[in-house]
Amino acid sequence: MTLIYFTDTAPESLRQTAETFGLAAAPQVPASGSYLLADSDGISLCKAGEKGRVRVDFTGGAAQYRRTKGGGELIAKAVNHTAEPTVWDATGGLGRDSFVLASLGLTVHTFEQNPAAACLLSDGLNRALQCGDTAETAARISLHFGDACVIMPALAAQNSRPDVVYLDPMYPERQKSAAVKKEMAYFHDLIGAAQYEAELLATARAVAKKRIVVKRPRLGEFLNGEKPAYQYSGKSTRFDVYLPENA
Repeated sequence: MTLIYFTDTAPESLRQTAETFGLAAAPQVPASGSYLLADSDGISLCKAGEKGRVRVDFTGGAAQYRRTKGGGELIAKAVNHTAEPTVWDATGGLGRDSFVLASLGLTVHTFEQNPAAACLLSDGLNRALQCGDTAETAARISLHFGDACVIMPALAAQNSRPDVVYLDPMYPERQKSAAVKKEMAYFHDLIGAAQYEAELLATARAVAKKRIVVKRPRLGEFLNGEKPAYQYSGKSTRFDVYLPENA
């Protein structure tokens, strides 16, 4: 279990956030492994013995650049955003693609089953809701904690099937930026490499009304070895589009 250490500057609201995801408080900074750190800036992912940290921040950095300068053109085409679909992001992670989709004006439901990752994402969304530039976008995102393969069919049974299910299973990061490499290394250590690709894709095809969009490296293998109906390719990334099982 990932522990969370609260500094003296951490507001009480962060304790409540951590409790929501069942995270245990550490009496001191852990001496080994990954852990979460709560302070006045929010909740960060840290690694014992290293100075770096990962924090979900939708108000600045890369998220701000993508929001103000663009960068979501390819994913917008893949989900057919002009039709204003409801998108379920079954592999929420740090929420970056969910935020891009929400910035396009779409309604996004994001699923994350790792408690620490869900906690990081929840904290980032809470801070985004308090910022005038990002509040409207963050309000379009609903975070669901748990296994998407269990939660999505249950939600779909309530007559709330999504137009699109979006999948971005973990794969080795090939970015050249040292900062990006370090950030993703931290996240890989937290999440691990295990992905239930067959179950994810099958569940997505069972609940989506219009399409399933899968993010892959441009030269990466097909998810679960299944060939998509069509693709949208960029310089380093492509989006494979599958049709629902009853299409």
